[in-house]
Amino acid sequence: MTIESSNFVLFLMGPTASGKTELAIEISKIIDSKLISVDSALIYKGMDIGTAKPDKETLKKFPHELIDICEPEDSFSVNDFIDIATRHIELAFSEGKLPILVGGTSFYFNALEHGLSSLPASTNESRKYFNDLLKKQGSEKLHTRLEEIDPKSAARIHPNDSQRITRALEVYELSGETLSSLQGNKNHNKLNFEIKKIILMPKRSELHARIEERFIDMIKNGFLDEVEALKKNKKLNLDLASMRCVGYRQVWNYFDGIYTKKEMIEKAIVATRQLCKRQCTWLKNENEALILRKSNIDKIVDYLK
Repeated sequence: MTIESSNFVLFLMGPTASGKTELAIEISKIIDSKLISVDSALIYKGMDIGTAKPDKETLKKFPHELIDICEPEDSFSVNDFIDIATRHIELAFSEGKLPILVGGTSFYFNALEHGLSSLPASTNESRKYFNDLLKKQGSEKLHTRLEEIDPKSAARIHPNDSQRITRALEVYELSGETLSSLQGNKNHNKLNFEIKKIILMPKRSELHARIEERFIDMIKNGFLDEVEALKKNKKLNLDLASMRCVGYRQVWNYFDGIYTKKEMIEKAIVATRQLCKRQCTWLKNENEALILRKSNIDKIVDYLK
């Protein structure tokens, strides 16, 4: 089935464990489409079980762009995401297909829709400087420093969110301007296409049950072996974005003797539920979207016509 007019992009959004991938595949079976992943964890090679990445057989039948495109030690920015995603969207249109962007990384979706601020690019030197500073002082001290420089950004960023804290400090160091002031000026790299949105939002109790069940299944399916293999990579550490993905940090700490196995499982499930809550909060502010508790292909087709 071909959707007429097709100069629109479909954003298929939802919290973790909501069933977004399965729904995207359902849609692609009846609508000629290109699936584009919007997930900051699925980009990494060798991180399959803990990210709930579709298996190889599924990806062979239903290819997703932006999966397995970099190593866990690589840096990958939202600018990189926009550049690659935009190319695939334009390619989909040239092939007469509907671009379906599916995932739960709100920052990526927001950047595509509204554009990015003109922030200075991170450099190897500045990244090393602030990573070293983080190791010496810790995220809470750096957050206090950010409060003095840029109180607006500090109010939005949790004291434990070391990645965003160091980035805000780096922006000020490189540009002489605060992150909050620069973010007020969006550039023009947002999508120039109509966007239609579908939000898959099961009940909270159902999401919580799925999260717990899924993590237990991950353990049974070899997640510990996956993290153990990653730990052998000397280029990896817990300061990297890849190792901050939920589940990976907790299992890493388990291998370091910080948690018992029971504590690790409990903390990973709690961290995933907290991620789910943040995603749901963001999605509640989305406007003009078709909101579904569960898959409903008839409603979706009517909405997309």
